[in-house]
Amino acid sequence: MTARLKEKYEKDVIKNIMQEKGYKNRYQVPKLEKIVINMGVGEATQNIKILDQAVEDLKMITGQKPVVTRARSSISAFKLRENTPIGCKVTLRGQIMYEFLDRLISIALPRVRDFNGVPRNSFDGRGNYTLGIKEHIIFPEVKHDKIIQVLGMDITFVTNAKNDEDAFLLLQKLGMPFKKK
Repeated sequence: MTARLKEKYEKDVIKNIMQEKGYKNRYQVPKLEKIVINMGVGEATQNIKILDQAVEDLKMITGQKPVVTRARSSISAFKLRENTPIGCKVTLRGQIMYEFLDRLISIALPRVRDFNGVPRNSFDGRGNYTLGIKEHIIFPEVKHDKIIQVLGMDITFVTNAKNDEDAFLLLQKLGMPFKKK
């Protein structure tokens, strides 16, 4: 069984973008390649339980085991040593990626307090979009009674679009709720 958003992409989005942009071939249409979710947990240097909670919560949210990220170099001002665990990340592709995007758009983002769309200016110039979320508890998979600390996360949508305009059009057609101008 394919994900709902993948079916929407294959049936509607490709046709709409081909007509709008005047593409002759369906392979010219940009597509979503992967979604990378990163949770930076700077407090993990003092309390390792916070990192364990972040790994468990990210596993519940994505359905995939996260990789623990470590510090590349020592920074004495932050009391940080090289190779100390400071966060976790997950890379989603294929079916799981589309299911996560569907849950993000339809369930999690509407649960954000005073939500009126995601910012339009978070593109990197190469067709990738990064969304910062301040509270990971907007996802229904997270159990509220087991939370030690509310953590933030960065969600990066990597596309094969040549520019930001094409990536914006792709994400908009997939249902990403961008702010009105």
